[in-house]
Amino acid sequence: MCSCGCGTCSAQKPVVLNESLAPKQILSEGLKYHMDNALPLTEHVFRAGSTEYFNLWAEARALYARNILEVQGDDLEVLTETDLGNFGMFEGKKVPLDFPIELTEEEIDEAYSTYEQRMINQIKRFKKEGLPMFNLPIKTQKFYAKHQKEIDALDETEINEEAKKKIGKPMRDSSGGKAYKVYVKDPKTKKIKTVRFGSGGLKAKINNPKARQAFAKRHDCANKKDKTKASYWSCRLPRYAKLLGLKSNFSGFW
Repeated sequence: MCSCGCGTCSAQKPVVLNESLAPKQILSEGLKYHMDNALPLTEHVFRAGSTEYFNLWAEARALYARNILEVQGDDLEVLTETDLGNFGMFEGKKVPLDFPIELTEEEIDEAYSTYEQRMINQIKRFKKEGLPMFNLPIKTQKFYAKHQKEIDALDETEINEEAKKKIGKPMRDSSGGKAYKVYVKDPKTKKIKTVRFGSGGLKAKINNPKARQAFAKRHDCANKKDKTKASYWSCRLPRYAKLLGLKSNFSGFW
């Protein structure tokens, strides 16, 4: 895809335009900058999470799909394995897909506003997924046994509405201990879901090569391909360190 005919440009530059299909003038200034400076898209010129950031990924995705743009390395993985640059609707709100977001203290406090409503939300999830109630924590089982008539009398919509009235949008699993969330599109259900992952202990080990290698081996990171699973994102946390405001001298994968 080299316009000069040398056949080596694509091997030297992370982003290459096929000028036989489209002129360079169609590119945004941001994409031109990446191309002119041989800068990978993963080393973004725009602030992560900004409108320009998502627009540039969306532009690159559209051009790549039409074979107008050639990318390689981490850029290629982003365009082929994620939906970064696309948006979906989650609980009536437009959210960015495959973009990790660090939970705020306000979100954590909201999700944990009352102990009773956390149990109701957990029971709701078990009922929705058809999971056996005996797998619930003992305290939650006792709560369900005490209020089974009232809870079973509510259909899924009513349970959702009741939870929203009292605790708002729950942003963490009832088990707790997760530091981040990411919106993804489930390829099986075609619905938007939230995946929570990461912990404080993991952050401290990003800059430790031995710890990174041990983590990758222990969790079989090379084979974690399902982005609807927390393990997929935990294995890739170092890559998103700068996006999440974590101090790191390592920008690759585990």
